[in-house]
Amino acid sequence: MRLSRYFLPTMKETPAEAQIVSHRLMLRAGMVRQASAGIYSWLPLGFRVLKKIEQIVREEQDRAGAQELLMPTIQAADLWRESGRYDDYGKEMLRIADRHGREMLYGPTNEELITDIFRASVKSYRDLPRILYHIQWKFRDEVRPRFGVMRGREFLMKDGYSFDLDYEGARKSYNKMFVSYLRTYARLGLKAIPMEAETGPIGGDLSHEFVILADTGETEVFCHHDLLDYDVLAETVDYDGDLSPIVEFWTKFYARTDDKHEAAAFESQVPEDKRVQRRGIEVGHIFYFGDKYAAPLGAIVTGSDGSQTTLHSGSYGIGVSRLVGGIIEASHDDDGIIWPEPVAPFKVGLINLKVGNEGCDALCEELYGKLSDAGVELLYSDREDSPGAKFAEMDLIGLPWQLVVGPRGLKSGVVELKSRASGEREELSPESALARLTG
Repeated sequence: MRLSRYFLPTMKETPAEAQIVSHRLMLRAGMVRQASAGIYSWLPLGFRVLKKIEQIVREEQDRAGAQELLMPTIQAADLWRESGRYDDYGKEMLRIADRHGREMLYGPTNEELITDIFRASVKSYRDLPRILYHIQWKFRDEVRPRFGVMRGREFLMKDGYSFDLDYEGARKSYNKMFVSYLRTYARLGLKAIPMEAETGPIGGDLSHEFVILADTGETEVFCHHDLLDYDVLAETVDYDGDLSPIVEFWTKFYARTDDKHEAAAFESQVPEDKRVQRRGIEVGHIFYFGDKYAAPLGAIVTGSDGSQTTLHSGSYGIGVSRLVGGIIEASHDDDGIIWPEPVAPFKVGLINLKVGNEGCDALCEELYGKLSDAGVELLYSDREDSPGAKFAEMDLIGLPWQLVVGPRGLKSGVVELKSRASGEREELSPESALARLTG
């Protein structure tokens, strides 16, 4: 993509309403624009990141055996009355009525609707277990929406739901999602720690929230240092096998947010040189809640002995749009965003320092063509801006690699390759730079 043709409305000044780093940088980098309080339009650069995250989430859900569907954003109030949550959920739920006076709501979550679908479709234990998920926009009417996409009113979420015959089966499904979440965040370039959590309005008696460490995080976290050193992706996972050893490894260490923290337990269970006390950001939450929704909604199947059994369920959420902000909070510097390569909107920023120079233009066109043909996503800075402005813009939007072509290097037969994460610069022949970026 040529920058001269790309819709990228960057900003030099920090907007006054942006209170945290991710909000400031997303606005300045031209990723989002506020439509109303807590509701954002996703511009091309931000939307590319959003879709990258969504696809990684989808791939890991599918790998774990979950099946994707799509449920609507608008739900019937009667279904929530059936579960008993309509009046309990509070003012965060946006309640509306259609033209016929039927009470509806903009879904903040989908436990009722997925249980309704399942109870109408599954009648036998032979059709269990199942894990279904969708990636859909949600709405929660926050009293004070703030921090950009980190605490907006409208947000994109992956919510999954498991259905099993009994607790043992439900725990296997829970473990699948637990491990799937570890892999998902690792692929996103994040170190996410599962921590004991409150169940909140979802309910249930087993819950973990996944927290990434960031100095600007909204909550204080306490954990064992060994959890930070483990390479999740180095281990082969068999989702049809016994996953409990993996879950037991991650849950045997102390790891809690401030609302569950016990200072005495932390000090007794974690050696002093292994204690980690940091700020963190919640990016996912998993719950087992038994028959909390199946019982009132009558989700019943016939067991192998012919008896009627109420289903056991769990729910599993990942804040896809929230992750965009979370990644920035965990990965930035004074100059701008530093994208992990798997979620970067483009892999390479190709910078022409002297647009109009015959040699620079020709080499940039050659590099642009060869990188594009090799499937490398790149953004070509082909506008007649100053070198300083070009570098500042590329640092701001945070692409993993900057490939710089200028008259001085051209005379020596080299281009400059810069790593955004490390800041290291290297002079290479154009052929070597191509090999590095396509290899």
